[in-house]
Formats: sequence, C-alpha cells, structure tokens
Amino acid sequence: MRGDEQIRFWTAAEVAAGEVPERHLHHLREVLEWSGDFLVSGHPELGRSGPVCPYTQPSLRKQLFHLAVLADAGSTDLSAAVGSLRAWYERLSADLDEEDQELLTLLLVLPHFDRTDSGELDELQRKAKDEFVADGLMIGQFHPVCEEPGLWNSGFRPLRAPLPLLAVRKLLVFDLPFLLGDDTHMDHYLRRFAPAIPARVRDQLVSRVVA
Repeated sequence: MRGDEQIRFWTAAEVAAGEVPERHLHHLREVLEWSGDFLVSGHPELGRSGPVCPYTQPSLRKQLFHLAVLADAGSTDLSAAVGSLRAWYERLSADLDEEDQELLTLLLVLPHFDRTDSGELDELQRKAKDEFVADGLMIGQFHPVCEEPGLWNSGFRPLRAPLPLLAVRKLLVFDLPFLLGDDTHMDHYLRRFAPAIPARVRDQLVSRVVA
C-alpha cells in the first residue's frame, strides 16, 4: 500500500491477494474483476476488433495496474485528492521506461458517489482534464450510467463500470479523438506530438479541427 493524506492505493496483485483493508476490499475487487473481464475482452457492439481497452491486459501482466481509494471519503477534498492522484501517477511513472510508462494505470474508485447519476463525476473529470492533458496525462470517468458513446459505435457505452471511478494513464498519440472539440486540449496535444509545427500553423490547425 502507498498513499498520503488524500488517497491510498494498491497494485492489482495486492487487491487480488486480499492485502487491502476490509472496508475497501469488496469495492476494489469488484472493479478489478470488471477490469479483467470487460476491459480486456472484445465486445460485439464495440465497432472494431480487439479488446475494449488494449492497454489493460498488458498493464495487468506487467503489474502496472493500481487501484486507489480516498483516504477518508467523509472529509477528503476531492480537488486535492485528484491532485494527489496526478502527483502519485507522475512519481510512479518517473521510475519506468517509456514502454512501461504507456501501460501504467491508476484507478481511483469512488463508491460513495451517486451510482444513478454521473453528473458529479463528469464535472470532477471535466475540471481536472485541462491540467492532466497539459501534463501529458489522460483522465477518464467511468460510471454505471455513463452516457459517453464509443468512438466506433455511438450506441455502445464503453465507460460504464460497476462503480464510479476515475482512470489515469499517459497521453498517447492515439488519444486525438478524445481531445477534439477543445482548442486548449488540441494545442497541448500538438505541442507534445508535433513540436516542429510553427505556432501560427498550429493555431490554424487547432481552429480548423475544433470547428
């Protein structure tokens, strides 16, 4: 177990082995089982071949998959907890080579959130995304009733999970579709993956793509 005053987290292996306080074990195991079933498998409504998330299985196999909870769900400031999540992710990532950095995953499980309304979680993710993308990270929300459509099938809901949670991983070049529609996110993306493009041209690209 690692953590601070805001969050506590364990590896997937520790969760599977039950090396987690009893009050958290059921929730973390439920999310781990969903990750090892739904995310690593194909789905007839996905709209493409392959698993729902191509990074989960190699992340689990290389023991780079972590699950976290709030240190105290009753008093922890959510903004501070998300900031701690980002700081811990960056700390773990610093010790990895580039290939493993792309597989490092940290899920913050939030079982006390309303499971019938994703509004609170959606807002938390929306507020955090600017800073995460600027730092070269992606933060996504999963929720039992998440309405975000799939990229290849608008009728599929790939972000539905048994419990509300936030997922953090490295920003990759393939993440462009998740950043369309926001000029700030697009600018950060191009700065990171196309640094040789002159600023004036980059601004023109951002304006055209967002439009």
